Amino acid sequence: MLQNYLSIYAKSFNWAGFFLPKSNYNNCSTLYDFCRTVDNIADEEEKLDIKKKNLNDFKKKFYEKDISSTIIKNMWQLINEFSISTRIIDDLFDGIEADLEEKVLLSNKQDLLIYSYRVAGTVGLMMAKILRVKSDLALASAIDLGVAMQLTNIARDVIEDEKRNRKYIDNDFNKIKETIKLADTFYNSSFRSIGEIPIS
Repeated sequence: MLQNYLSIYAKSFNWAGFFLPKSNYNNCSTLYDFCRTVDNIADEEEKLDIKKKNLNDFKKKFYEKDISSTIIKNMWQLINEFSISTRIIDDLFDGIEADLEEKVLLSNKQDLLIYSYRVAGTVGLMMAKILRVKSDLALASAIDLGVAMQLTNIARDVIEDEKRNRKYIDNDFNKIKETIKLADTFYNSSFRSIGEIPIS
């Protein structure tokens, strides 16, 4: 049976999802299953070369539209129904691949924002599309919300990430504070277009 990752890893959103129309909730769950599957490849307890192989195998199956995988089959249905560009998914894969190194080191703010867009801004953009958001401004705001949430996670997990040889920011109070302030600017930007989300 296909696992509903939304109910396991995103309990708050899963609860909030009960206020969405059932079709919207199911589409959100399908998207989350796909993104979580990709993310889990990078985070699994395996040797680096195995994780790289697993990601490459998954990417190959995705691009070949291997519908023997329910997650891939369902994701392609979303892509076709909501006209989601595969370039967005390319960017997501690039972000996950960036974590598949012996040591991850982001050296500046630009690299931090690019990484945050790839692993989270892409998800926000795809989520907005399946919620039938049309406004370009609102789609940009969805990206900003994803980036803001990723920056928040990075600031929160700086010590844990450092133990895993992932240094997105310095383990320094001022740098963490700076990252939180940066996240706030993206939150503020994203909230300006919240009214553009269709309610049905």
